Amino acid sequence: MRIAYVSLHWPRTIHSGVGKKIAAQIGAWRAAGNEVTLFLHSHTIKNVSDLLAGVIELYEVKSGFVGKILTEFNRNKALARLIGKIQTYQPDIIYLRFNVFAYPLQRLFRCAPVIIEAVTNDIQQHETLGKFYALYNRLTRRISLERCSGIVSISHELATLPAFANFHKPTIVVGDGIDLSKYPFIPAPKNIQPHLVFIGSPGNAWHGLEKLIPLAQRYPDLVIDVIGYDHMEGVQNPPVNIVLHGYLTGEAYQQVLATADSAISSLSLHSIGMEESSPLKTRECVAMGIPIILPYHDTDLEPIKHPCILRIPNTPDNVQAHAEEIYQFVCSMMGKRLDDPQIRDSIDSKNKESQRLDFFRKFVKTVSAK
Repeated sequence: MRIAYVSLHWPRTIHSGVGKKIAAQIGAWRAAGNEVTLFLHSHTIKNVSDLLAGVIELYEVKSGFVGKILTEFNRNKALARLIGKIQTYQPDIIYLRFNVFAYPLQRLFRCAPVIIEAVTNDIQQHETLGKFYALYNRLTRRISLERCSGIVSISHELATLPAFANFHKPTIVVGDGIDLSKYPFIPAPKNIQPHLVFIGSPGNAWHGLEKLIPLAQRYPDLVIDVIGYDHMEGVQNPPVNIVLHGYLTGEAYQQVLATADSAISSLSLHSIGMEESSPLKTRECVAMGIPIILPYHDTDLEPIKHPCILRIPNTPDNVQAHAEEIYQFVCSMMGKRLDDPQIRDSIDSKNKESQRLDFFRKFVKTVSAK
C-alpha cells in the first residue's frame, strides 16, 4: 500500500510524544513493506529541523484581531498546497489524525479513502478553548466524519461515544503502542526515599500536575520527579520534594525514569470528559518495568491484574482522597519492578500496527474491486 499520513495544524517534533508515536507507526508500516509519506501541516516553529521528516507546509501565526484573520488565511493556503501534494502522491489510503476542520480539508476526501484516527473527545476538549472555537468545532466536525471511510479509535470509550458512533463508520479500537526495543528494561533503584515520577507537558489541563502539591506537602519524604515542566503555573514556591526537571529527551529522560520506584499517569482526564486512554508515557514506563498508578481506565492494561499496578478513580479529588494509598504503594514498590510478558505484548506497537494495516487493506481492496 501507498499510505499518506496526514497531521494538521500542529508541529510534530522528533522528541514529542505525538511525534514519537507517528514515527513509530510509520516505521512499522514501512517495515511491513508499505510505502509511507508524512504530510505535515503546521504553524512555523523556531527550529524546523526538529520536525519529523516528510512533506511539510508551514504557515505564519500573527497576533491581534487582523492578525488572526491573516493567520486563518495563511493556514488555509498552506493546507491547500498540502492537499495538492497529496493528490500528486496518489496514495491508496490516507490516515488522518483527527483535528479541527479548516478549509479546504474537504478536498482531501476526494484523493483516496480516508481513515480518521480519533484520539480525544474533541467536543469536550474544545469547550476549554472558549465558546467560539467550541461552536465552530461542533458545526464543522461532521464535514470530515461524514466523508471518511473508517475510524481508528484509541479507546473503546471514544469508539462508542455518540460524537463518533452516530456516523456509523466502520471502526476498530487500537490503543497507542510503543516500540519495545527502544525502551530497555531497567533494574529497580536502591533509593533511601521513595521516588514517584510524573511525565506531562504544560497547557494540558488533563495532566493534573497541580494535584501533586498536596501529596508532596503531606509526605515530605516522598520525592516527586516531574518531567516536562520547568515551573508550575501560578505556583511561586512548590514543595521542595517536587523536583521539576523540565523537558528531557534521550539519555537524560531515561536517567530520571531509572530512579523511579513508581510512576503516576494523567490525573485529570475527567476535565475533558474522558474515562479511558492509552498514553504513550504510561507505556514507556511500563516497558521499562516501572510500577504504575493509573487514575483512569487504560485501554490495554484494564483487563490485567498485577500487584505492581495501582488503580485510583478518575475524579477531581482522586489524589487527595487516595493520598495514603498512593504513598504506601510507592513505598511498597521500592526495590521491585513490573515484569510481565502479557503486559509487554499488550503495548507492543508491532502487534498494534499489524491490526491497523489489516483494517486499511479492507478499504484498499474495496476501491480496487470497483
